[in-house]
Amino acid sequence: MAMTKHDESWWKTATIYQIYPKSFCDSGSKGTGDIKGIISKLDYLKHLGVDAIWLTPVYQSPMIDNGYDISDYYAINPDFGTMQDFDTLLAEAHQLGIRIIMDIVVNHTSTEHKWFQSALGDKNSPYRDYYIWKDPVDGAEPNNWQSKFGGNAWALDEKTGQYYLHLFAKEQADLNWENPVVREEVKEVISFWAEKGVDGFRLDVINLISKQQDFPSDDIGDGRRFYTDGPRVHEYLQEISEAVFQKYGSVTVGEMSSTTLEHCQQYSAQDGKELSMVFNFHHLKVDYPNGDKWTKAPFDFIQLKQIFNHWQTGLNGKGWGALFWCNHDQPRVVSRLGNDEQYRVESAKMLAASVHMMQGTPYVYQGEEIGMTNPGYTEISQYRDVESTNMYDIMVNRDGVSHDDMMAILAQKSRDNSRTPMQWNSAKHAGFTEGTPWLEVAQNYSEINAEAAIADLNSVFYFYKRLIELRKQVPVITDGRYEDLLPEHKRIFVYARQNDKQTLLCINNYYGEEVECVLPERFDMSKAKNLLSNYQNVTSAIASNHQVLRPYETRILLIEE
Repeated sequence: MAMTKHDESWWKTATIYQIYPKSFCDSGSKGTGDIKGIISKLDYLKHLGVDAIWLTPVYQSPMIDNGYDISDYYAINPDFGTMQDFDTLLAEAHQLGIRIIMDIVVNHTSTEHKWFQSALGDKNSPYRDYYIWKDPVDGAEPNNWQSKFGGNAWALDEKTGQYYLHLFAKEQADLNWENPVVREEVKEVISFWAEKGVDGFRLDVINLISKQQDFPSDDIGDGRRFYTDGPRVHEYLQEISEAVFQKYGSVTVGEMSSTTLEHCQQYSAQDGKELSMVFNFHHLKVDYPNGDKWTKAPFDFIQLKQIFNHWQTGLNGKGWGALFWCNHDQPRVVSRLGNDEQYRVESAKMLAASVHMMQGTPYVYQGEEIGMTNPGYTEISQYRDVESTNMYDIMVNRDGVSHDDMMAILAQKSRDNSRTPMQWNSAKHAGFTEGTPWLEVAQNYSEINAEAAIADLNSVFYFYKRLIELRKQVPVITDGRYEDLLPEHKRIFVYARQNDKQTLLCINNYYGEEVECVLPERFDMSKAKNLLSNYQNVTSAIASNHQVLRPYETRILLIEE
């Protein structure tokens, strides 16, 4: 299948598959995944039907933050392989009609990067102004901004007595985008990969690159209001887009931290001057009561529907969003919002349908398509994620939370829930590696694995495959407007997608009991056709406006005018 570079709308009917390489497939016995492992699974991804692969960072990195701390933008991390391996992946994926999207981090670099190493301790270094340095205020940090990983966001360079800004770990120094030379460096980096044939870029925390230049202390918060969607962010994105993205026809997705709909309309506006689409995370905070992630809590179903409605109606005709439940920082959705035991298959399918039928570009995270679950670890020694081990230390040793309570919270909220190795088959370590995996495989791999899923036509895998096909076959999924039909219903999420010729209804029972609803009379259900559902025998049930849904049932119905 040939691919044209400038077919600009391909991503509007596409589905993108996210790979976290460390946990995807090990081509040998190291215990960590690699690029050769990804190459070995391209046929599997072709069978699923995805259009593109997004790889989390594979650059040279000390791996303090999973490769989001880049020490050389022009080199592949030897843990993942060589540049030759990467070139082979690119060529073989393109041969199969699968595009490659790379994750790029340009808000900050690793402190191991040669730019920072030159700048450290030397105010006269030509690289000093690549970063953000400030004198102490009253013998302490320049302001009270907080790092996203805890603690103050400034670290001292003892030799010069100045502080540098790090919105993330102290090993991740923020770049100074006010410096035009930095922006030229960023353009060169992205051009290098685009020139190789990389089809697009996912831009990590890209809405944080512009800081308010007086760097005020924040008397009511953690400082984020002074750098989130900052004063020059749109100007900078337009500059990079014009110089690089538009030149190469790159698809771009911006990860937006704590953003607003209004900014996202501008980031992803249809004039294409900034980005193709945006990621936002508001819907993944519905189980954070009062904004607190580290507590075991049910999710707020009504709020979930309200958030989807806000973004679906707000971006319609004005921008474009990514549709997703899972990534390498979020727990497995079937464990989080579904039922990962009695109704694992049903709830995995329902959750998939309920976002895939929205407007946007769906992202499937490795293992989601086979209904992988959280592993249910019971000991802190099983965890590798620095955020999880830090929170255990703080909450158990400082705040007095019991070990058992904290393990229950981590089993629900830890980032390691999605980082357990991909379950390929029922062999030892789920076929992920011939060695000892870097993170323990979930115990249910003999039942939940890709080989078993492909052998079962009713599996979660084939349901995802069908959702991916429907997006290409049914225009209303791409261009229809969105309407939440029963926003106050406490059990059912049902929305309509409509254009001039088609009406699509997506009806979802989010709970484990049978429940009924009445659809508005304006929908002539006698004309409804069942496109996809997760139970047998639905044809007779759909002809009425009165719908009775079984536990975690989903129905995707089409009415043609």
